[in-house]
Amino acid sequence: MILNPIRKVLSLIARHQVRALLMGGQACILYGAAEFSRDIDFAILASDENLLQLKACLDELEAEVIAVPPFSLEYLERGHAVHFRCATPDAAGLRVDVMTKLRGVDDFEKLWQRRHTVVSDGGTEFYLMSLPDLVKAKKTQRDKDWPMIRRLVEADYFAGQDRSTKEQVEFWLRELRTPELLTEIASAHPEIANTTESARPLLKHALNADVEALENALLSEEKEEREADKTYWQPLKAELEQLRRDRLKK
Repeated sequence: MILNPIRKVLSLIARHQVRALLMGGQACILYGAAEFSRDIDFAILASDENLLQLKACLDELEAEVIAVPPFSLEYLERGHAVHFRCATPDAAGLRVDVMTKLRGVDDFEKLWQRRHTVVSDGGTEFYLMSLPDLVKAKKTQRDKDWPMIRRLVEADYFAGQDRSTKEQVEFWLRELRTPELLTEIASAHPEIANTTESARPLLKHALNADVEALENALLSEEKEEREADKTYWQPLKAELEQLRRDRLKK
C-alpha cells in the first residue's frame, strides 16, 4: 500500500514528467521487503531540463532545501544527495531526497533502461530502480542496509524459485546473503554457480556445501563493501562540512 503523502509526490513526479527512479525504503516496500520510512528517495537524471521539471514538482509540494548542499547540478553530479522537506498540507513534513550518482551503481541512463514500472490504483505510472540496481545501491556503511539487502533478495527468491530464469538464478547467486539458500541454489544449478563463481568467489563454498566457510566469506564481503563506501564518502563529507562552516559565517 502506498501512503497518501508518498502517492502525492509520485503523482506530481509523473505529472511533471520528471525522469526519476524511486529507490530507498519506499522501493523496498514495493519489492516486498517491508521497511518503515518517512522519507522518499529518488535517483534522477542530472540535466538542466529535468531539474527544472523537478523544481516545478517541488514547488507544488512547497518543498524547501534542508541542510546542505544547495539544489544544483554541480553538487548532484559530484555525488551529493540534496534533501527537501515538504510543507504542502497533504505531504507536510515528508522528506524528499534526490541523487544522481551512487557508488557502485551504473549511470542514470543505464538505470533508466532497466527500470521497473508500477501502476498505482489511480492509474498513475511511476518507476522504480530495478531490483538488482537497488541491491547494489544498498551496499553502504549503514547497519540497516545489510538486513534489508538480505530480505530483498530472499523475497525475490521465494517469489520466483518455482519459475526461475537463468538471469534470476545468476542474480540470486550474486546477491543472496543467506548461506543455506546459496548452498541450495548452487546444488540445484551447479553449472550457473560455476560460471558465476568468477564474479563472486565465495560461491566455491556454496558449491562445496561448506556453510561455516560461506558465513565467514559473507561477513568479509560485507566488511569490504562497508569500507569502500566509507572511502567513497570521505571527500564528499568533507565538502559538506566546509559548506556548513561557510553557511555559519554568513
